[in-house]
Amino acid sequence: MAIVISIDRLLTERGMSVGAFADAIGITPANVAVLKNGRAKAVRFTTLDAICRVLDCQPGDLLQWVPDDGGSPSA
Repeated sequence: MAIVISIDRLLTERGMSVGAFADAIGITPANVAVLKNGRAKAVRFTTLDAICRVLDCQPGDLLQWVPDDGGSPSA
């Protein structure tokens, strides 16, 4: 299972730097990098709430499940 996090795309669309984003959601830029690079093992709901608030998005705008085989999800 692979969960892809689209923070980079949303930051670019909103013209926001990683540093400003990290400050706005209350985590370090290093932890933002962990999220962006898919190395996070978990995300607190409070952090997810802050991300959605700052980026004005829904959790589904951030997270996408991609099957291990790289194919499309089955219906």
